[in-house]
Amino acid sequence: MSQMRLNQLTGRWVTIVAERAQRPTDFAPRARFDEFDSGRPCPFCPGNEESTPPALETVHEGGGWSVRVVPNLYPAFQGEDGFAVHHEGPVHVSAEGTGIHEVFVYSPDHDMSLDRLDDHAAGEFMRALKRRFVDHATTANIRYTQAIVNHGREAGASLSHPHGQLLGLPFVPGEVLDEERAFARFAGGCLLCTTAEAELATDERVVYASDDVVVVCPYWSGSPFELLIIPRRHAQHLQDSDDDSLVAVGRALRDATAFLNAALGDVAFNVGFHSAPHDHTGEYHWHVHIWPNLVTQAGFERGTGVLINIVPPEQAAETLRSVVARA
Repeated sequence: MSQMRLNQLTGRWVTIVAERAQRPTDFAPRARFDEFDSGRPCPFCPGNEESTPPALETVHEGGGWSVRVVPNLYPAFQGEDGFAVHHEGPVHVSAEGTGIHEVFVYSPDHDMSLDRLDDHAAGEFMRALKRRFVDHATTANIRYTQAIVNHGREAGASLSHPHGQLLGLPFVPGEVLDEERAFARFAGGCLLCTTAEAELATDERVVYASDDVVVVCPYWSGSPFELLIIPRRHAQHLQDSDDDSLVAVGRALRDATAFLNAALGDVAFNVGFHSAPHDHTGEYHWHVHIWPNLVTQAGFERGTGVLINIVPPEQAAETLRSVVARA
């Protein structure tokens, strides 16, 4: 029989259907970019810096650069105006798409990937993110910053060179508003501090843990092999974290994606960094989501918003732990 589980972070239900569980080998690896790349020079490779707008930030290292942050050439959000809502008749409401859209190139190596960063590069990845979050937080019209990494064409990546994106928004998106409400209504202290301790106590869904970070397949996983990275030092905003926490999260992100690749093959995935809105003063605990792109949402999921997960998180965690044990 299937089981309904409440996602405490969003307030929405998910359905775990163990009877339909698939083996890791049943999931297809991501499509390669070979036939997708046009043969044009990669705009993110060293030597092609003139192909991008001038860098907002460059980390220089060893006679070259290790990280570059540049404005997105095709921004989804752009402009310094505030969030002005326009009512166009009785039902139509619009607003200008102002804000910030940046590309975060976290390696000069075209063939590098998140799961193969060394310890130093994983730390620099997070330090650079922190600096961008600080910059966004001091920008007048920016209320929230979303950092993402899309790995693979199925996950939305348009270029194979390793990169992420930072979007500074003049509003707080609904997913984060739901999380704010969840933290506010949770009566047991911090929702994610409590989650981390509860998961460590049962050890059923823990994939990796250290003094600084916990990686779990969350109890309320809405998709197969979904992962949640929780820094163990409580902080509302990513930019509030000390260097030890940031480096630990960077290495955990590297290791978690490596475990996925070892267990499932080179699958497409999305990474989302959730930090409190910049002016938020209530309860919150920043964290990182990893969503492998292994299944397609069908009519029921789209029609109801209730996700169906065919791989119980306990099974997913066991599979990933077996990879860790063999490493």
